[in-house]
Amino acid sequence: MAAAAAGPFSLREVLDAFRRCVTEQREVLLEPYLSGWRGLIRFLQSLGAVFSFISKDAVSKVALLEAHRQQHRFVSLQALVQHELAAGPAALRARPDSGCRTVLRLHRALRWLQLFLEGLRSGEPRTSVLCTDAYNASLAEHHPWVVRKAATVAFCALPSRDAFLEIMNVGSAEEAVAMLGEAIPYIGDVYGITQELFAKHKLLDLP
Repeated sequence: MAAAAAGPFSLREVLDAFRRCVTEQREVLLEPYLSGWRGLIRFLQSLGAVFSFISKDAVSKVALLEAHRQQHRFVSLQALVQHELAAGPAALRARPDSGCRTVLRLHRALRWLQLFLEGLRSGEPRTSVLCTDAYNASLAEHHPWVVRKAATVAFCALPSRDAFLEIMNVGSAEEAVAMLGEAIPYIGDVYGITQELFAKHKLLDLP
């Protein structure tokens, strides 16, 4: 499981992975999706304990989804959803380790990361504000009050925007901002397709 996040973070690798995610048929390919998530986990882990409550969960979810992919030889997210829906809604909701539920948890966290990265790119210097706003607009409603409170306090200890841009490992701050501008639309595209797919099949509220 630890191998899922081995090595230093590179924004370029995340960009390349999410760029490969969506086919001409608007399917989300699982192999690059998981590769992109491994990169995002390295990003979270490089920030230390502040994000451990998210990164640890993401590591376990990526490992679980990889196991589903290998066991059933799923190529795309759409194939996974179709396979699990064939068993019926009741069977799907009864499985806490289902691929759909696992994707949904990653999907919510991806939205938070997308919003946070957009904020970093926009130039807002107060990273604690950026992170809190992104969290409140995405993950907060799915976490209990205790977790929400702890997260908000932890975000106050975040490093500066310049430190975040340096963590991207792509050169100068200007280069990091430029690459964020390239990466965020690809991440947003994957998020949008997944959101539409799960909404269509009424999977957005899986327990």
